[in-house]
Amino acid sequence: MNVQTKKFFITGAAGQLECAVNLPDPDAFPTPTGLALVAHPHPLFGGTMENKVVQTLARSVVSLGYITVRMNFRGVGLSEGVHDAGMGETDDMHTLLQTMRQTYPGLPLVLAGFSFGTFVQSRLTQRLTSAQQSVHRLILVGAAAGKWAMPDIPADTILIHGELDDTIPLSAVFEWLRPQDIPVVVIPGADHFFHKRLPLIKKIVTEQL
Repeated sequence: MNVQTKKFFITGAAGQLECAVNLPDPDAFPTPTGLALVAHPHPLFGGTMENKVVQTLARSVVSLGYITVRMNFRGVGLSEGVHDAGMGETDDMHTLLQTMRQTYPGLPLVLAGFSFGTFVQSRLTQRLTSAQQSVHRLILVGAAAGKWAMPDIPADTILIHGELDDTIPLSAVFEWLRPQDIPVVVIPGADHFFHKRLPLIKKIVTEQL
């Protein structure tokens, strides 16, 4: 993401997983605001932790003082293993969280994801909540409604979607959210990858978080 990005590896159930961490400016944030994990889009369609939307999410939360971590899912970049349809990826994200908690215990947790990454982070939120472990905020961009079995999400989730998304139609997102009565921020004219709309994502996240 920038020269301050530090790469490292953790061991998941399917092998080594490539990760990257960015720390907030220590002068502006002598005490970190929290810990944020950001998940990338579908591994079988070119999704990596270097995706521009993922990097925008990471920059947004690190600018607010969060220790921000990304991970390449199984089979992506230098991560070992093969794609597991979100099941193993959720386990791996949980392993990443447990690893980061050893170094940074007790910090408020933000989980953020784009596209396929929203499925993983929603499942992890559900798992943590069931175990009575707190998630401070969930941030979903291009939520994968209709593509995967998205679980119910917290009422204060930050949701951002493109009006002209032809990968995950806005209508599918409305259908998923309607029973939960949760609003979504729709960016007019934006496609699935938010071409030329990335600054708007950062603005929305920083204002709502």
